[in-house]
Amino acid sequence: MAKLIPKEFNTRILVIGDVMLDRYWFGEVNRISPEAPVPVVRIEKCEERLGGAANVARNIAALGAHTALLGVVGNDEAGNKLEQLLREQSIQTNLNRDPTISTIVKLRVIGRQQQLLRIDFEERPTHTVLRNKLSQFNALMPEYDVIVLSDYAKGSLVNVAEMIAAAKKLSKRILVDPKGEDFSRYKGASVLTPNKSELRQIVGSWESEEQLTERAQRLRRELELEALLLTRSEEGMTLYTEQGETHFPALAREVYDVSGAGDTVIATLATMLGAGMSLVDAVAIANKAGGIVVGKLGTAVVTREELFE
Repeated sequence: MAKLIPKEFNTRILVIGDVMLDRYWFGEVNRISPEAPVPVVRIEKCEERLGGAANVARNIAALGAHTALLGVVGNDEAGNKLEQLLREQSIQTNLNRDPTISTIVKLRVIGRQQQLLRIDFEERPTHTVLRNKLSQFNALMPEYDVIVLSDYAKGSLVNVAEMIAAAKKLSKRILVDPKGEDFSRYKGASVLTPNKSELRQIVGSWESEEQLTERAQRLRRELELEALLLTRSEEGMTLYTEQGETHFPALAREVYDVSGAGDTVIATLATMLGAGMSLVDAVAIANKAGGIVVGKLGTAVVTREELFE
């Protein structure tokens, strides 16, 4: 597989979606609180990482491709920190500041290498900022080869149908990590990458592999997709195209933390497709990247060197 991976990526990838700051508080748990039956965590270390669509961009940058990020943050300390982290990763930042909201923050408390608690801070962007974001997307999009839409259902992609239509007119490859109960707004995208629970919300439960294939292919045709890539955790991935289905078994040696794994998969897929790789080969490498990243704690990245191993 290493021979398939280009040594350099000249492709340009634009990531749009829900931008978040992931905060981690690490500590020791030695006793239970006398106030309530909960563990007391003595914090010893704090980390801040790019989350959501920013983590997708971070994964692309780690592979060596040029990437830009378009999203909405608040005019606050967390937004400033996000911008700083993006610049440190050499990611071109196009963050729209909305002074009426707070930047999305996910705070995780980790004790003994296990997540004990997650606290979310989030508000939906205003329509004025979203209109500005759509105009900015239309201005930026012609400069990029691949478009990645990272939807976490936090309100930043309400104009996703217009974005797909505009990108399609310029024959851009459009990859979407979807959310929600209505996938019709993703119609016309190149590749959709739902996980099992996300697909089940749309097509219902399945009782056999044959039933899953029939429902996944029907959805792919209805949405006029080039491909639907179903990520299946310990079952690996299945790629559905007009030519049929291709299954990729799970490659994870040990599953440590699945948070952010979908970001790594779509980032790797976009990078490989942008480099001119075939869809099947690109998915094979994205599957390997997903297997590597679940062995790391929290939102993490996979480097080109790890893929070469």
